[in-house]
Amino acid sequence: MSVTYLKKSVISAEHGQADVRDMVQVMLSNIRQEGDEAALRYAEQLDGWDGPAVVSGEELAAAGEKVSQRLRDDIQFAHDNIRRFAEAQKATLTDCEIELHPGFVAGQKSIPVGAAGCYVPGGRYSHIASALMTITTAKVAGVEHITACSPPKPGIGVPPAILYTMHLAGADAVLNMGGVQGVAAMAFGLFGLPSADILVGPGNQYVAEAKRMLFGEVGIDMFAGPTDSMVVADETADPYLVAWDLVGQAEHGYNSPVWLVTSSRPLAEEVMRILPDLIADLPETNRMNATAAWTNYADVILCDTRDEMAQICDEYGPEHLHIQCAGLDWWLARLRNYGSLFLGEETTVAFGDKSAGPNHVLPTSGAARYTGGLSVHKFMKTVTWQRATQDGMRPVAEATARLSRLEGMEGHARTADIRLEKFFPDEIFQLSATG
Repeated sequence: MSVTYLKKSVISAEHGQADVRDMVQVMLSNIRQEGDEAALRYAEQLDGWDGPAVVSGEELAAAGEKVSQRLRDDIQFAHDNIRRFAEAQKATLTDCEIELHPGFVAGQKSIPVGAAGCYVPGGRYSHIASALMTITTAKVAGVEHITACSPPKPGIGVPPAILYTMHLAGADAVLNMGGVQGVAAMAFGLFGLPSADILVGPGNQYVAEAKRMLFGEVGIDMFAGPTDSMVVADETADPYLVAWDLVGQAEHGYNSPVWLVTSSRPLAEEVMRILPDLIADLPETNRMNATAAWTNYADVILCDTRDEMAQICDEYGPEHLHIQCAGLDWWLARLRNYGSLFLGEETTVAFGDKSAGPNHVLPTSGAARYTGGLSVHKFMKTVTWQRATQDGMRPVAEATARLSRLEGMEGHARTADIRLEKFFPDEIFQLSATG
């Protein structure tokens, strides 16, 4: 395998995590002990918010009046795509049963969780799309109660566009609360709301760490690090499009890795030549983020063959993987590790981020090697059941008794013994481990 790094990242995306963990642990402990009072105190200290924690139903219903018709139309367009895709996913979940042998039937059911907490990022950007991706998907799954939260703006609360989106998507309650305190409020069931069975949604490093620490006590969609993206391009690709696709994802944050994998040295060199000028054309905050991400976290990797490029893809397991190469069907069949795949120059990661339909809450930091992104399936439990006739349970009871004794679990064995004795009192069974 011949692989050359024309550019290599200089800082690990995990840099500085120890301080984050310590702070989050203290905050969660305080909120667990003090409840609503501590959550409200953090909201005032960190978000500058001293208003009500729970958004009123009247304010939710009226939020649309503060949003332009064009924006409402765009939100509804995206909502419709996300809802329809989630409905198609749900249709793949079917209950089933099988008669394993005469008189012994087993099956499975898919049951939605009772309550979900959906985190919607705020801060520099109003993440309308995240409200759609999380709340809509939970609603389609059939979750009984959905709480959403988002960082409030001082004197305003959650911005009207996000409130309108949350209401449209189906949130049952909304909290004027972000960060660790918002996550904890949903997990612990503060302010009279149900405790979440699962927490979902993207957020900054503090939100991600809070979810990680709470996992086990509640479910989470995944532990998410900084967003990352990979573009794979051959000599047929347009370097201008490739460069902009890298810039567009680098603006997420200073530590958001972007990677280019290519079999064309001229393309790689052209992308590296023009990309700084594209970044320079961004607004200041976006420019600062993209510059830091490109300077410190970007790789440009030159390969000899498409098989080598595909192998690099699977090793990295990128959150977003954009293929701008000939033979797209080959890539779709070959690739294994990615959060979401974008095939051809006619699509782009931003489509998936905002309005295309497939969910944008995706595994980062290589987690695509073992998990997919947020979907209806994340909000549902696959549970099993069994039922038997007396004759149907007989061979199962005999095998269970013998296997249990072989393992030294006499109590297990006797729960099988007593059923054989009850239903077949006139028969003698060989139920020892060696009999």
